[in-house]
Amino acid sequence: MTDIFSAIQRTAIRIKDAIDTKDIGYSQQENSSGETQLQLDIKCDMIIEEEFSHVNSIHTIASEEKEREVLLHKDGKYFIAYDPLDGSSLIDVNLSVGSIFGIYEGAFGAKNMVASCYVVFGPRVEMVFAHNKTKLHLLQGKEFEFVKEIRLNEKGKLNAPGGTQQNWKPYHKEMVDSFFNEGYRLRYSGGMVPDLHQILLKGGGLFSYPNTSDKPDGKLRKLFEVFPFAFIFKTAGGEAIDGSVDLMELEYAHIHDTSACFFGSKYEIQRVREVYAKNKY
Repeated sequence: MTDIFSAIQRTAIRIKDAIDTKDIGYSQQENSSGETQLQLDIKCDMIIEEEFSHVNSIHTIASEEKEREVLLHKDGKYFIAYDPLDGSSLIDVNLSVGSIFGIYEGAFGAKNMVASCYVVFGPRVEMVFAHNKTKLHLLQGKEFEFVKEIRLNEKGKLNAPGGTQQNWKPYHKEMVDSFFNEGYRLRYSGGMVPDLHQILLKGGGLFSYPNTSDKPDGKLRKLFEVFPFAFIFKTAGGEAIDGSVDLMELEYAHIHDTSACFFGSKYEIQRVREVYAKNKY
């Protein structure tokens, strides 16, 4: 695992340099979702694949930017699914973005996840790595230094509701509004990494991306986004569900499968369970 941790650190440093200097215009290519890729998406994907190709313990990788898995080392035991640059459309307005890594042993799937990591590229570059604990690291020069262990409170203060409101189910909107009525503060940038990072570092809250009328199976991808953050939140003392079921109990059929997802402190997730149970989620 140490070799993977080191490789992720190297990718983060290279991606930071790419963000600072690389052309952020659109390419002529589309990703697996049919979205036109930014030049930066392609560059970051290449950086990660190149660094992982030097790690013999990695068997197979899967990228949010690629349709299929890529075999690296047939004798490796780890399978890594990653989103090279989550929220890349925010680059042109200079908001924080991030990279997400789900580390699986033996095969992809939540039951095989052994570690998870994300890097947030903002005013500072920070990395959160979850294995037995969830730990925060800060980039200092060309090295990441350990800062602290992250633990969530039982109840938070932040509310980050994803998806277009006109496509929400009425009971979901009522639930979101009820948190604001309790005094929760809105924090939503449109980037999964910075929004969840803020909830983690501020001690708790709720990030929600439900099934909607335009995305009936959810928008966020299980292997690249949902499972990695579920692992991180649960390791930090929080919870993660699809409305009723623990996200780490979900199966997947294709590497780009999606799911509704709710991440937060125990108090907020219990509220979600109660609301969705009453409305036949």
